[in-house]
Amino acid sequence: MSTPTVDVLIVGAGPAGLTAAVALTQRGHTVTVVDTQAEGANTSRAAVVHARTLEVLEPLGVSATLDARGIRASRFTIRDRDRLLVAVPFGGLPTPFPYTLMISQAETEAVLLARLKELGGTVLRPATVRAVTQDDTGVTATLADGRQLRAAYLIGADGMHSTVRDGAGIGFTGSAYAESFALADVRLDGAATRSEVVLYFSPAGMVVVAPLPDGTHRIVATVDAAPEQPDVAFVQHLLDTRGPEASPVVVREVVWGSRFRVHHRVADTFRQGRVLLAGDAAHVHSPAGGQGMNLGIDDAAALGDRLARVLDGASPDLLDEYAATHRAHAHRVVALADRLTSLATVRAASRPARNLVLGLLGRSAAVQRRLAWQLAGLNRRR
Repeated sequence: MSTPTVDVLIVGAGPAGLTAAVALTQRGHTVTVVDTQAEGANTSRAAVVHARTLEVLEPLGVSATLDARGIRASRFTIRDRDRLLVAVPFGGLPTPFPYTLMISQAETEAVLLARLKELGGTVLRPATVRAVTQDDTGVTATLADGRQLRAAYLIGADGMHSTVRDGAGIGFTGSAYAESFALADVRLDGAATRSEVVLYFSPAGMVVVAPLPDGTHRIVATVDAAPEQPDVAFVQHLLDTRGPEASPVVVREVVWGSRFRVHHRVADTFRQGRVLLAGDAAHVHSPAGGQGMNLGIDDAAALGDRLARVLDGASPDLLDEYAATHRAHAHRVVALADRLTSLATVRAASRPARNLVLGLLGRSAAVQRRLAWQLAGLNRRR
């Protein structure tokens, strides 16, 4: 058994992997991060950073930079075209960050990477892990080019199709939604809001409209068969049939677009010996509520803290505590996203009743507070 050459090997340089790397490097531990993509090859996916995420990133020296680059959205609303069903205000939350920060995932990753480099860390890329083995003293990862990397612990933050998770023999229980999702960043003319994230319900289906800092808006919609690259006409049709009617908006340009299918899955365990999971390698779910990247960053900050303490001499039981606690968090978030997605995709005949019930519930201040607390992630505070 060879001696580990670094304390922690992190597979995946997305938001979760970079957060864990910053947390560990800041505490004085040696870290190697590897990623299959060349730098800058990632495209924008997540666009929401919630209050809890800014709280856990603040000690890592990242929140202020993100805040300066993003847009503060004061509330999240659910609407039936022009009719307000539910308003979820964030202003009264007991946090230094009583808002949702709108910023692209690409920008979030850039800020985290800059912080890691500031601390002296780097990312080895492009580098693809093909196999992972572990023993009593460490973990060995074999790369596609035959090189081997050795560490005391390994974090798998390599996404839904995680090589690390599969190599550790960890199941990924769940299934996929029937609908596909269309995603596009667009430039709009008209009265599109810049101060809130809107989830529109309509007989034609769901569409989310959210502002981004560069003057664009993020559009996410459920469709039976999304095109590989949504064009102006496709996105315009979505907004015409699902979005606001009294003040319609015009799609001037599609800056970037994609499609994806959504799974709702949680790993059977977040720890297998010296291998640990975080982010999409551990859980995936609907984008409803904008929880995915936020939950992954919360995983990574907690795991970075616990691994640092274990490497400093604390009991490895801390890693079991991480695995149990954050798997429970994942199940709760998956359930919330699933409820929102189910509400958004009910059959046409059931939509009037759904809207009536939501309209009644949306008047309750208690319901508004509970939703704000959950969406902001404050229920995950340790």
